[in-house]
Amino acid sequence: MKSLYIAIMEFKKENILNRARTGQQTAVMDEGLRAYMLKVYNYMATGVLLTGIIALLSFKFAVVTDASGAIVGLTEFGNAIYLSGLKWLVMLAPLGIVFYMSFGINKMSAGKAQTTFWVFAALMGLSLSSILLIYTGLSVTRVFFITSMTFGAMSIYGYTTKRDLTKMGSFLMMGLIGIIIASIVNIFLKSSMMYFAISIIGVLIFVGLTAYDTQKIKNMYSASDSGELIGKKAVMGALTLYLDFINLFIMLLRLFGQRR
Repeated sequence: MKSLYIAIMEFKKENILNRARTGQQTAVMDEGLRAYMLKVYNYMATGVLLTGIIALLSFKFAVVTDASGAIVGLTEFGNAIYLSGLKWLVMLAPLGIVFYMSFGINKMSAGKAQTTFWVFAALMGLSLSSILLIYTGLSVTRVFFITSMTFGAMSIYGYTTKRDLTKMGSFLMMGLIGIIIASIVNIFLKSSMMYFAISIIGVLIFVGLTAYDTQKIKNMYSASDSGELIGKKAVMGALTLYLDFINLFIMLLRLFGQRR
């Protein structure tokens, strides 16, 4: 009887120790995951900030304004990046860097990946500066804050939800391909109705992709990864969320932006 009692006590003790070890491992995992996601968000937010600063500076150097602040012409710099053949380089360079990072990340160091991301964000700022020629500064600012709140809410949902968003992600990717094709077709059709429809559908797709990508980036984390690998994952995660944010911003701007 005594031996049975001792055996039961040993079994309970082992269970307590196992739960303690599991709890300790979970705590380490949670701490590492939080640090990883914080790095992703910091890179992404800094990239958006850099893009905004470069866009504003490029616009200021590109335009000539009168005493009231109205645009009356372009400087040599403005003519070069908005009207000359150089505009295609400005437009396509960020896309080239996205492909370069996507296919070459395994060969890069974390430091090189981070530097490449900053270069990409700066080039995006140069490319996006043209929207300030089309929309008023006040409406751009307003839409930026709407985008920030929408993005933040959906990213929090993607991070905290227990629901698997994989199926939704596949559907959203098909929708994304659809609006890319529709946008190319509409270049030739120049249909205002199609433009409006693409913008609305685009907002819905990028709102959903924000949640899906956040969950995917979260699931990419592994406590056994090296610091170098985690650094590269954080940069690619930041790039993904950055693209979601910028595309959501552009779609909302097309709907709610006030033209000059």
